Amino acid sequence: MPYVNIRVAGQLDAAQKEEICAGVTEIISKVAAKPKESVLIFIDEVEHGNISHGGKLLQKPNCSA
Repeated sequence: MPYVNIRVAGQLDAAQKEEICAGVTEIISKVAAKPKESVLIFIDEVEHGNISHGGKLLQKPNCSA
């Protein structure tokens, strides 16, 4: 059974998770020649303040445009 662990900074909505899971399942199934039903995906949503890049904590993006 193939399994995939996806970590993202911040949160995704349900529609985004569905789309990501559908796409990842499709490519894993195709490349690994495994049935789609055997692909297991975990999505870990991590707060920006718990991730560091270049020695500095990530800042939450300013989404007020």
